Amino acid sequence: MTGTATKGQRTRDAILTQAVATTVRVGLGGLTLGDLATCAGMSKSGLYAHFGSKEQLQLAVLDAAAEEFATTVVRPALRAPRGEPRIRDLVDRWLACGTGRGPGGCVIVKAGTELDDQPGPVRDRLRELHLELARTIARIVAGGVTEGQLRPDVDTAQFAFDLYGVMLAFFHTHRLLDDPHAEARARTAVDALLAAARTPSPETSETTR
Repeated sequence: MTGTATKGQRTRDAILTQAVATTVRVGLGGLTLGDLATCAGMSKSGLYAHFGSKEQLQLAVLDAAAEEFATTVVRPALRAPRGEPRIRDLVDRWLACGTGRGPGGCVIVKAGTELDDQPGPVRDRLRELHLELARTIARIVAGGVTEGQLRPDVDTAQFAFDLYGVMLAFFHTHRLLDDPHAEARARTAVDALLAAARTPSPETSETTR
């Protein structure tokens, strides 16, 4: 029994890996059970056995993409030292995701534009994923305040909003506009955010008096 369940899960995971990669190209709306079955070398009925409907497949793809993003970007960044090093590690990994190493983050970003005017369970799930990422960024920034690296009056939600905006602009500029300077511009923007939020050194405080 256990072996059968394990095999079934492995098959489902393999299908979702293919589905996430396909969604990067065609979007969630363009993902069909028939096309995915062909890519996965399965029958359409076999695919239905795993997901049941296109909506359930879309929800599973979002969850798989979010898990991939968490595994490659968020969780490793949380192992970095608290404060500015953790923020920079998050940005480094996020930028790497945007330049092609891991399609999960791309699915989450692209689906935001695709689904913003399409109410329903899939949009609701995507909305929660975006909100949770914003909350995670705010908590990471709050760690910088606690460590004394960032000013105590820093608005962590505003910082998260600004950083999220930088990353969305990076995805747009890098992937659609094919701007070779997209990553450098994103890093410059993050540097400016950190500089504005950083606790002044004693030397700087004395100079500005």
